[in-house]
Amino acid sequence: MSTEQALHARSESKCELCGATEGLGVYEVPPVIAPCTDDCILICNTCREQIEQPEKVDPNHWRCLNDSMWTPVPAVQVMAWRMLTRLAAEGWPQGLLDMLYLDDATLAWAQASGEGEAAEDKVIHVDSNGAVLEAGDTVTLIKDLDVKGANFTAKRGTAVRGISLVADNPEHIEGRVNGQQIVILTKFVKKSG
Repeated sequence: MSTEQALHARSESKCELCGATEGLGVYEVPPVIAPCTDDCILICNTCREQIEQPEKVDPNHWRCLNDSMWTPVPAVQVMAWRMLTRLAAEGWPQGLLDMLYLDDATLAWAQASGEGEAAEDKVIHVDSNGAVLEAGDTVTLIKDLDVKGANFTAKRGTAVRGISLVADNPEHIEGRVNGQQIVILTKFVKKSG
């Protein structure tokens, strides 16, 4: 069964955020390391556009989260938390946020996007050219790096997919090279694509 078929079965072919039945598609909830059904939700084009283009958000559209936030599906809970956090200044979303309980792992996933952090508190990771790095990005090494404790050299030009950001250090990212999870200095990578 494909991811999309599994999501249609799980959601009864409805947007898992607002309940719409038209224009449905798979949305991978970032950061995605290895895409699987548990990391994805089925959403409509309206929800997708407003998630991906914050300037187009219609706060009243998101009143639907009053229902969908109670789902047992962690990926849906994460997106509900992120949208309620984004809209907290409207007033009503804060009440829903106060009721929404996420276990520690799900809350860490929800917070991984940086949603809700004040701009001055947010740790920004940038590559060697100053491009902002996000969790899940692919980067390329710009020099050979000796990997301490692993006895190999990560070669210049190696693509590192699905990076994760070290939350409290803007100069460090983590990624998998030669099957091993390593810490890489941001000054030695450039963002791909």
